[in-house]
Amino acid sequence: MKTIIALALAATSSIAIAADRYVVISGGVNVGHVWADTQGNRVTVDFDVKENGRGPTVKEVVTLGADGLPVMWDVSGATTFGSKIFEHYERRGSKASWTDATGKGTASAKGAATYVTQTASPWDTGFYATQLLKRGGTLAALPGGTLKLEKGEAVEVTGKGGVIPTTAYFVGGINLEPDVVLLDASGAMVAYVTPGSLVIREGYEGDEVRLRGLAAKWSTDRYAAIQRDTAHDYKAPVRIRHVRLFDPATASLTELKSVIVRGRTIAAVQPDDSPSTPGEVTIDGAGGTIVPGFTDMHAHLGQSEALLNLIAGVTSVRDMGNDNEVLDNLVDRIERGEIGGPRVIRSGFLEGKSPYNAANGILASSEKEAVDGVRWYAARGYWQTKIYNSIDPKWVPAIVRESHKLGLRVAGHVPAFTNADAMMEAGYDELTHLNQVALQWVLKPGEDTRTLFRITAQQRLPGLDLNSAPVQHTLALMKQHATPLDDTMVIHEWLFKSRDGQPIPAMADVIDHLPIGAQRDSRKAATNPEMIGGIANADATWAKLVDIMKAFHDNGTLLLPGTDMGGSFTYWRELELYQTFGMTPPQILARATGDVARYLGRDQMLGSVAKGKYADFFLVPGDPTKDLKAIKRIAMVVKDGVFYYPDEVYPKFGIKPFAAAPKVTLAKTAGVEPRQQSHVERAGEFE
Repeated sequence: MKTIIALALAATSSIAIAADRYVVISGGVNVGHVWADTQGNRVTVDFDVKENGRGPTVKEVVTLGADGLPVMWDVSGATTFGSKIFEHYERRGSKASWTDATGKGTASAKGAATYVTQTASPWDTGFYATQLLKRGGTLAALPGGTLKLEKGEAVEVTGKGGVIPTTAYFVGGINLEPDVVLLDASGAMVAYVTPGSLVIREGYEGDEVRLRGLAAKWSTDRYAAIQRDTAHDYKAPVRIRHVRLFDPATASLTELKSVIVRGRTIAAVQPDDSPSTPGEVTIDGAGGTIVPGFTDMHAHLGQSEALLNLIAGVTSVRDMGNDNEVLDNLVDRIERGEIGGPRVIRSGFLEGKSPYNAANGILASSEKEAVDGVRWYAARGYWQTKIYNSIDPKWVPAIVRESHKLGLRVAGHVPAFTNADAMMEAGYDELTHLNQVALQWVLKPGEDTRTLFRITAQQRLPGLDLNSAPVQHTLALMKQHATPLDDTMVIHEWLFKSRDGQPIPAMADVIDHLPIGAQRDSRKAATNPEMIGGIANADATWAKLVDIMKAFHDNGTLLLPGTDMGGSFTYWRELELYQTFGMTPPQILARATGDVARYLGRDQMLGSVAKGKYADFFLVPGDPTKDLKAIKRIAMVVKDGVFYYPDEVYPKFGIKPFAAAPKVTLAKTAGVEPRQQSHVERAGEFE
């Protein structure tokens, strides 16, 4: 799913020659460009972004027909993590054909239709917007679906060339949420905007902050509308009958119970045959299982991820680094109930300035600035300091001392030119990412992990002897210091086990429920196999990573489930992967609920379903202690006592629901008999 989009206005069949230049800005920093040159009916596009030492490099050549729609489209280059791009589309009359990472496809195209690229440059969305504007707001898409355009408000963009009047337009029908472009009076794109990044015409970069603010407002408006439509605060006690509860303390299910929610908390857990009291809403759990809300221990939360996590049963997340102001605003909106989202535990992202630094959080150019950053986070209630790749290792002891003095824990990446063992000795309370620990066993002195090398160097792991002295020394240190690992196993599976043309493992069970763009993205390999020693070596690397995880588990290391991939569906897969190194479904459910709540110091109010605790839990039809995949069929989520039914929310993202909502009977009021709530009643479908 694309996060940075740009447009060069495509030419018609005239002889016009034009060059459009756009700047890519992320986190307030110029990180790349989109250059689009138009000669007659031919457009060539050069797109390059480098942020945090990585980014896509894409070339495009588009040939347009007399109607302005593509008759040929070639895309080449490499994705952010180095996977090769080769895409070709061609249309001859009513016959359309294409080749991409999923293989070859054909379709009969009657009338106007545009090809939707799989891994093109950001040029594509702007092009779609222009064509939609010419055609009344809808346009057939290939390989499938329909693109739709929604008009927004007027916006003036100011720069060196003066003021440009534009209109905001929302392009939907491709991915899980619409993209926003600003078009001028001629239909040419001026900017593509998101709350965190944008692509904008050269000379207009100075308007970045204001435009990102508008994008945040429009996104908030959309999610506030979804919240009004789908969040149910019944303003009455809610009795959920006929449910078994997963108990993390025993890692087992209870007998059938009734759970009563009143306000934000669980008012009671009673025998299932306990009588109702006047004024209650009743929900029939039909023998299903209530599971305490999950916690994704490695999130970088945005507004769309917030709601998608929530309805996937992830009612809490630990944010591991973000734009501090953007995250604060997001958390405020969630806590006020304006939009749906999980509880957020904030980590203070601390990075050193370098040619490869990330742009989030606080950037430091000295030890003093780094320590000042710790103080800033501590004064604002952050839970921990997160150290990143470009921090000078010599600063780490001072960062740790100040963090601990002010009540913050310390976790993070292993900075370049040091190793995980040294960071544990320096006082890290937790290590982040499986590869950040394993790389020290195969790296050579002086090798730089601030780039994609921290991914590709893992190709050396297959020959590693886990009984060797360096590995055993690390395991001993982890045990000595009781150092947990936020492993993000799912992102490593994506990097080493995704293959062109096949659904990535995290999406294999859900891909048919997704809109066309998301489906195609989910069939693209993450990396170029040549960069990781070929497919056989990639498979061997993944197998070794699983062995390393088993060694950590057997060593008694507390493994913390997190994704670094947006959570939601990928969180479900992260939990499944814990089975590969020996944990059972009941143990995994206990880890994702009670164990992490206790680790975060929140087990007094979260982590289990009990009287007096926050009403944070979800309902599934099956028994996830026997089949963990049951967590993928969530019928109801409760967070802070507000009820959400995924079969109402998922269609807002173009996703086909996975389970029907339970039957809800509203309370009797003023002598009126109770009635079933028709928009969530699915009699006979919830089993």
